[in-house]
Amino acid sequence: MRLHNLVNVKGAVHRKKRVGCGEGGGHGKTSGVGGKGQKGRSGGSIRPGFEGGQMPLYRKLPHRGFNNYEFRTSYAVVNVGDLAALDAKITEVNAEVLAQAGLIRADVKLLKVLGDGEISRALKVTAHKFTGSAKAKLEKAGGQAITA
Repeated sequence: MRLHNLVNVKGAVHRKKRVGCGEGGGHGKTSGVGGKGQKGRSGGSIRPGFEGGQMPLYRKLPHRGFNNYEFRTSYAVVNVGDLAALDAKITEVNAEVLAQAGLIRADVKLLKVLGDGEISRALKVTAHKFTGSAKAKLEKAGGQAITA
């Protein structure tokens, strides 16, 4: 298969809609935008929620409630399999080491280790949280899981 052998599926390519080319083309006169008014002009569009100048419903109704988004706790996550792929000379792993290896961003505050993958060498891992399976795999390999 070469690029010059590729063909489109039947019906995948449509011809360009030619508007304003006479009534016979089916898109003549107003070119499919209807009659007069704001929506018939070029660049004419009405933003969502606009009610023609009347006080919009979203401004009439009270805004109440609470959103926990800005108070959330977000962790940078790393799997045990990713730790196994680190350089063999590394024996102690923390957020700085992982940032230098490119596994997490340098500006993260909290680190969590997840249990996906396998590890066969002993590592002393310092993180803020460990899943049960991650802790078990690290200790089975002879390493330590230290909660910071």
